[in-house]
Amino acid sequence: MSLGTVTAENKPTPMYILARLNYQCQGISVSNEFKGLDAKADASPLKEAFAKKKAAGKEVKCAMTFPGGTHDVWIRYWLAAAGIDPDKDVSTIVVPPAQMVANMKVGNMDAFCVGEPWNDQLVHQNIGYTACTTGEVWKDHPEKTLGMRADWVDKNPKAAMAVLMAVMEAQQWCEKMENKAEMANIIGKRQWFNVPPADIIDRIKGDIDYGDGRTVKGSDLLMKFWNGGVSYPYQSHELWFLTENQRWGKLPMDLDTKAIIGKVNREDLWRSAAKNIGAAEADVPKTTSRGKETFFDGKVFDPADPKAYLASLQIKKVA
Repeated sequence: MSLGTVTAENKPTPMYILARLNYQCQGISVSNEFKGLDAKADASPLKEAFAKKKAAGKEVKCAMTFPGGTHDVWIRYWLAAAGIDPDKDVSTIVVPPAQMVANMKVGNMDAFCVGEPWNDQLVHQNIGYTACTTGEVWKDHPEKTLGMRADWVDKNPKAAMAVLMAVMEAQQWCEKMENKAEMANIIGKRQWFNVPPADIIDRIKGDIDYGDGRTVKGSDLLMKFWNGGVSYPYQSHELWFLTENQRWGKLPMDLDTKAIIGKVNREDLWRSAAKNIGAAEADVPKTTSRGKETFFDGKVFDPADPKAYLASLQIKKVA
């Protein structure tokens, strides 16, 4: 948004990132058509099946929620790691989260990546199965962000700080296991997700029914909200998202990533808010980088050398 690549008429809308809202708990799900192939975090069993379907004149559709957004980069990473080019071998389509299950039910897509509760709802309705949670692709990956217009924050610093502190206190509440049932009841209401709390509660507690016979209780791949610095917006994570968008040709390779991160990431405000609410020292990271990140396929992202990461990836749009 700050660069103007996803805004109307490509007009930049300067934004600030004030906090990370959560880690993990998105899912990549596949139609029952491919259920017997045993595709998991490793999607390679789908490569031949997708190719056969395409050769038969049928479009293979993989859905996500917004081009360049988190669900787009997760499903692209998952496909590419299996040797499936998300731009050539399949069609990546945009579908709103609440419409994912209904679209797969009528055969409009073969796979999708979305947050919960839609993956679990898909399993409950026996329409498809979860190949993997996104935490299996990248454990403890950053997910949603609290973003605000930069001009509003600059004009209303006290209000912005109050909102940030309130969100951080809400994250602390959401982290506690004893609050999960109440959380599921709140967000299941009609004005929010409008789904039965039963479709929400299991996965936010780390109880995963994949829908293909695999079940896990108490997984550490549940959605994390606070403990250990989850809320802190690491600049190294912003760099990974920019690098992935460069990988797929959505951002120029000569982009000054350090400069744009410096403008948008307001970890300084987060640190002030953490002090104001008396956050525990263990929940306040010491540096702006979480260091090297390792993915399920063995690829390593070193924030100090993003070009080496790009060079290690076989499927990409950039040379």
